[in-house]
Amino acid sequence: MRKRELLGSGRSADVYVLDETWVLRRYRDGMDATHEWAVMSYLSAHGYPVPRLGPRTADTAPAELVLQRLTGPTMLQSMLSGDLSAAEGSAMLAGLLAELHTVPARLSPDPEDRVLHLDLHPDNVMLTDRGPVVIDWSNTREGAPAMDRAMSSLILAQIAVDARSPLTAEARALLEALLPHFAAAGGIPAHHLAEAASHRAANPTMSPHEVELIAEATALIVELTR
Repeated sequence: MRKRELLGSGRSADVYVLDETWVLRRYRDGMDATHEWAVMSYLSAHGYPVPRLGPRTADTAPAELVLQRLTGPTMLQSMLSGDLSAAEGSAMLAGLLAELHTVPARLSPDPEDRVLHLDLHPDNVMLTDRGPVVIDWSNTREGAPAMDRAMSSLILAQIAVDARSPLTAEARALLEALLPHFAAAGGIPAHHLAEAASHRAANPTMSPHEVELIAEATALIVELTR
């Protein structure tokens, strides 16, 4: 790959500038992004707010995605700057999940299954001129919508109980504002929360410290939903 400007890096991928319109997202471990591309294409066809996709050609490596270059802050940045409150952020996150869960599953024959993001948190929502756009679909699969609610809650709860994090108070406030929205949408059954905890613990990008927080984070969600 010729040298390109690095725009940003996440837990598993780097994003490079192609031009003013497009970026290249590449997985460092070589993970095949073909499934992610197919899901995003499917969601885009259903009107869900995902980045526009560049074509996959013979020159596109399996670990690469060409994506629309989005302009605007992440939801996290907007909340930390005070431009978006916890109440506003929680309503936005809940609304994005609710909208996602209106889209029928692409592959599953189970009529109750839906497309799941499984990593929807404030740093994976870009606030653009056309509204919020959901990024990073690397964890997507299909299943019960409650799994998405459990996973988003657990991600926030892990930060809320992490004494090392500078975002503990913000994560707790957002979680407390978000859970009533989730309760209205069907709640977080105990078995889905347990499955989300197992899924997080098995995530190879989790540090040992983050894995240690899962039990306490799960207990916090149970406490706040009583």
